Amino acid sequence: MLFFEFLYDIMDWCVPEGGRAKDEPKGKTMKTDILIIGAGPAGIFTALELIKNGCKDKITFIEKGAAIEKRACPKSKTGVCVNCKNCAITTGFSGAGAFSDGKLSLSADVGGDLPDLIGYETVQDLIDYTDKIYLDFGADKHIEGVEHPEEIKAIRRKAIQAGLKLVDCPIRHMGTEKAQKIYYDIEQYLLDNGVEMHFNAECLDLIIEDETCKGADVKIGNNVERIQAREVIVATGRRGALWLEVMCAKHGILHQPGTVDIGVRVECRNEIMEEINSVLYEAKLIGYPKPFKNKVRTFCQNPGGFVSQENYDENLAVVNGHSYKELKSPNTNLAILCSHNFTHPFNQPIEYAKKVGELTNMLGDGKMLVQRYGDILDGKRTWAKELENSNVRPTLKDAVAGDITAAMPYRAMLSIINFIKSVDVIVPGFAAGETLLYSPELKFYSNKIKMDEDLSTSIAHLHCLGDSTGWTRGLMMASVMGVYLARHLCKRG
Repeated sequence: MLFFEFLYDIMDWCVPEGGRAKDEPKGKTMKTDILIIGAGPAGIFTALELIKNGCKDKITFIEKGAAIEKRACPKSKTGVCVNCKNCAITTGFSGAGAFSDGKLSLSADVGGDLPDLIGYETVQDLIDYTDKIYLDFGADKHIEGVEHPEEIKAIRRKAIQAGLKLVDCPIRHMGTEKAQKIYYDIEQYLLDNGVEMHFNAECLDLIIEDETCKGADVKIGNNVERIQAREVIVATGRRGALWLEVMCAKHGILHQPGTVDIGVRVECRNEIMEEINSVLYEAKLIGYPKPFKNKVRTFCQNPGGFVSQENYDENLAVVNGHSYKELKSPNTNLAILCSHNFTHPFNQPIEYAKKVGELTNMLGDGKMLVQRYGDILDGKRTWAKELENSNVRPTLKDAVAGDITAAMPYRAMLSIINFIKSVDVIVPGFAAGETLLYSPELKFYSNKIKMDEDLSTSIAHLHCLGDSTGWTRGLMMASVMGVYLARHLCKRG
């Protein structure tokens, strides 16, 4: 418990002079019917579905970042990350979704554990429904991964030979630039229908009395204000997972430590990935490599894409990947993630992953580390001059050539190395010496909130949605969770 008390104390950095808002804040008190904390896909689709069902309740968003039309990463001009307080890539309307590759996974087999909570068929029906909403707002009608059944069989045969599982998942690829336009149109639709949005605003604390959530204390501009609400929805995304963990500890919101993923972002030439890219667009592969047999999987494949840096709170920088509809690079990048499940007495999986990231950031002076796969096997660091002479040139230009193994846990590193060797059976050349590995790639969704089938937490009138809950992973499943909650709220009246 001391750990959570410490985390809550450091949140004072974000609170104005006068200390933490414990009772009634000095600013004014606002009232709303439904308060949504976080304007990512989960919160957005909650509001959309409420409106579509004729809900007349007042809906209010609190979002740490900017409106989508005002989100801009300075790196596009400066060429280097300037460590903005609120990273434009991860915060703002639509969350990280606006600057991601914009892939919508159309199968209930992909995207987290929500089917375990509300049922597989229910989730698949909601995916089909939510997909139509994305189409209504302009998503590409083309679906990847369904046009070449015989080629897919051949790839699956190789995967079986390699001891890996190929997961079938149709994908609708919006693309980074198209996703921003789609979410902008959704933002304007919500505003036109009376939804209230406070951007560059921060939730300082939840108001919980007698095990009932009655609103939140927020910082809007320079003012600390109290918002009273009938229903409170926390949808803070992976970036807000640590904040939600602190809230759970402070207010007794039932939760349990879940899985934390630690991995790398792999980059190789498009020629190596040509068959996978053209047949599947994204190969979702799962394996349990020896000797530890941790679950290792591929995630977020970006053909012709670009590796990017994202900044989280407390100066933590992580690697990610983007893919545009028009702008293409000569490389393909994808994440390889090693899942860690901890047992009693350890209950701080998010903090564990953060420590891995912080150590890697220290070695790279706040930048991403990149190392050639062959150099890892040879037990040597990678030098910048070696990258200049390689077939695979980093698309993340300010990544620092170095040694990612100096910070990566042995269990995760060895599992990733052996997984790459298995993928090489399916994709010859994937384990080439020049293949690049960037670190750290971390996914913060390990704090699993205990909820019933109505998505109600152990605190009355408090609901938690999206990747910060530990139940979903990715744009589509987070969106689906929002639609599902909205329908239940409408039934309540």
